[in-house]
Amino acid sequence: MIKIHKQPTAYRGRFAPSPSGPLHFGSLLAAVASYLQARKMKGEWWLRIEDIDPPREVKGASKHIIQTLKLYGFEWDRLCYQHQRLDIYSKYINMLLDNKAAYFCACSRQEIKRYNQQHARNLAVYPGTCRAGLNGKKARSIRIKIQHPDITITDAIQGRRCLNLTEKIGDFVIKRADGFFSYQLAVALDDSLQGMTEIVRGYDLYESSFSQRYLCQQLNLHSPDYAHIPVAVNAQGIKLSKQAAAKDIATEIADKTLWQALKCLGQQPPEQLKSGGLKQLWQWGLKHWDIQKIPREQTINSPV
Repeated sequence: MIKIHKQPTAYRGRFAPSPSGPLHFGSLLAAVASYLQARKMKGEWWLRIEDIDPPREVKGASKHIIQTLKLYGFEWDRLCYQHQRLDIYSKYINMLLDNKAAYFCACSRQEIKRYNQQHARNLAVYPGTCRAGLNGKKARSIRIKIQHPDITITDAIQGRRCLNLTEKIGDFVIKRADGFFSYQLAVALDDSLQGMTEIVRGYDLYESSFSQRYLCQQLNLHSPDYAHIPVAVNAQGIKLSKQAAAKDIATEIADKTLWQALKCLGQQPPEQLKSGGLKQLWQWGLKHWDIQKIPREQTINSPV
């Protein structure tokens, strides 16, 4: 029997970077927005290092991220690491398998792509090939079974939307072929079991919220509310990332960079605070923060 976790009553938010490299300006936007929203609601703010994808991790990145956040003046109520929670992820996957809500899959990405090409389907949608069994093939991954596909989310910034998971992605992976747990599974479980009440993060993860809410529903876990801020993009309109050669955020001009982040988030900080020091800027931000001022856009041009 799966224990039902009730919705927490006290506000709790988080910032959850992956150690795939140093923080860039887009990362800072998410950190600032989630931090100020939590403090404005007189709640907790956790720092969670999402380190369950070793092939993408950069040595020393976790320590670098933590040090950078300290230099910018962030103060968290708890620091935690996903790699310490692998037993929890296994436990819930077993629950899903026992309840026939998940199944083993033998399909490779190329096989899925070929099938969808032959049937003129969306190449990203899993066609459910292994739902009825593996047909003698060796299991590669584990997938969640989408049984109630319509998921509705009212986002505090982006508004209300309903998404049909069957049409958009199909039965998605919760444990990968390389043996690592999927992002969707780990994040859904952690956000629920760690008592997060609202997730403030970038729009690039907006559609992931629907998959994560579905997982929570299947496990009778509470699902947090969501607020997705615009994603910072470069001059070519490409999302800031290590793959796109995004610059590390500068720590020697932290007050100026923080001022720019607040401005991008629609908060209109006074010009004189641009070089007035971090303490004054944080004091202003904590007093004047208003999530409703954040632009209701999917992207925003990065000033750095």
